[in-house]
Amino acid sequence: MPNLKLPPGTTGLPLVGESLEFLFNPEFISKRYEAYGPVFKSNIIGRPTVFMVGLEAVEFVLSSHMDHFSWRDGWPDTFKTLLGESLFLQEGEEHRRNRRLIMPALHGPALASYFSTMETIAFQYFKKWEQQREFVWFDQYKQLTFDIASQLLLGTSSGPEVERLSKLFTTLTDGLFSLSPVPFPWTSLGRGVEARNQIFEHLEAVIEERQKRPTQDALSLLIQAQDEEGNRLSLKELKAQAMLMLFAGHETTTAMLTWICLEMGRHPEVLERARAEQGSLTVKGPLSLEQMGQMPYLDQIMCEVERLHPPVAGGFRGVIKPFEFNGFHIPAGWLAQYSILITHRLSTVYPEPERFDPDRWSVDQQPKRQPFSLIGFGGGPRVCVGIAFAKMEMKIIVSHLLRSYRWDLLPGQSLEPVIIPTRRPKDGLKVRFQAL
Repeated sequence: MPNLKLPPGTTGLPLVGESLEFLFNPEFISKRYEAYGPVFKSNIIGRPTVFMVGLEAVEFVLSSHMDHFSWRDGWPDTFKTLLGESLFLQEGEEHRRNRRLIMPALHGPALASYFSTMETIAFQYFKKWEQQREFVWFDQYKQLTFDIASQLLLGTSSGPEVERLSKLFTTLTDGLFSLSPVPFPWTSLGRGVEARNQIFEHLEAVIEERQKRPTQDALSLLIQAQDEEGNRLSLKELKAQAMLMLFAGHETTTAMLTWICLEMGRHPEVLERARAEQGSLTVKGPLSLEQMGQMPYLDQIMCEVERLHPPVAGGFRGVIKPFEFNGFHIPAGWLAQYSILITHRLSTVYPEPERFDPDRWSVDQQPKRQPFSLIGFGGGPRVCVGIAFAKMEMKIIVSHLLRSYRWDLLPGQSLEPVIIPTRRPKDGLKVRFQAL
């Protein structure tokens, strides 16, 4: 007889379970991990849920036993409502086909062609920040990364429309974790649906324009892309994929850029080493694609920020096949949540895990790295399709900041992390900014 022992844990109140504590208590998973170990049960969003923490658990979900899990069934209905049936929620052959169609727009020659536009847009924001002198960096990064995503992924130009759309995306994002399942107008979900409708209206107009007059952007490549049988994406599919590209193309990058600048501001010795690395490259000429591959210390900083401050704290899956893990039985129909944040902070994987230490990613530490120990962009066959785009964008922005600007963290602000919807400092990082 198979072992049918369920994982340890508590399920909370009738109906709501432990949903509120999961959403609003930053220590929800860490406390239960301490009490129960790498696998424990709860009840959130109206479903029995298994939480899985650690390298083995993450590999189980993301790679070795992927067939036991469903993406579409894992995420709350609000994600399907607000983000549409995009690559994020697709599975099987449909996902593989659409991923193949999207990949060329975010890698290789297409990616290289985005370099100068990313740089030009960044310069425009640097000049604006110089004039402003003091601002909330999270809000500014949100506009900058959305501007880059809009121009390179959709081919739209800067201006009031970009600012309007950026605000609509903020409203949409706020609705993703709405506790109300019904989009009443006064709820965050209701406001998110209204924002989604306006974004879709904009996207439809852009798609129709690109179909008539293609330009050098990811959407034009997607419109023209076809699979082995000559099939192209429909208008509905194009809108959903464009929505996802815009959402993923700025939301998580904003959070990481904010933490990179915050941690360098907190650690002057890290900042100086990063500046010195850029200084050694500056004498060879202006920033270039070739130079981007010659920044090992900046790469280390980015890895350490991804580890300590992953933009998304974890991922959801629906359990479609029962399985056993660590001697516990998980029935089909349950929800599974793998923890990125807690896995990144295990002392068995990272000594002194709460300490910001870019040197843990140095070349001499590489042999000690273990698979699935850094999963801020996911892992396994479904690792984030836009990872190269995001990393190039962040390196361009941070390289120029290190070469030409200084920033000081302003007093009297809360830098405590807020986790929902993406991990960010509570007050958004208030800084004083000036040219060197």
